[in-house]
Amino acid sequence: MSINSIGDRIKALRKEHSLTLKDLSEKANISISFLSDIENGRSNPSLERLNDIAKALDTTTSYLLGENQLVNEKNETQLNKKDEKDIEKRLNQIKTELMEGQDGLMLSGEPVSPDAVQSIVDALEFGMRQAKLINKKYIPKKYRKD
Repeated sequence: MSINSIGDRIKALRKEHSLTLKDLSEKANISISFLSDIENGRSNPSLERLNDIAKALDTTTSYLLGENQLVNEKNETQLNKKDEKDIEKRLNQIKTELMEGQDGLMLSGEPVSPDAVQSIVDALEFGMRQAKLINKKYIPKKYRKD
């Protein structure tokens, strides 16, 4: 079975831990219907909800996002603590600028909701993590140990 989405990974881990939707929803403190929507690809969780689910399943958000799977399959290096801090610092700056900026973020002349801003930040985090992982595999020839 190929695990391609966040929902697939959550469902696989839930079954591996012998948990029902109700069990996991209680452990993660989210509704059963929302969890079902995530597992079936009808909804995407915010990073906060993804963290709650990851804790309840005793895993990491990186695995649920598919980052560790790619790293393990390709045998690439993982992000170190400095990389994690850099990403977190930049994301906090971006979120602050989006939420508290003088003009704010507008879409079709309307202010963007905090949930939409969080979705933007979540997407940026995923992109930043992927870019860092991809860039780590390119080591200049003078530093390679061939």
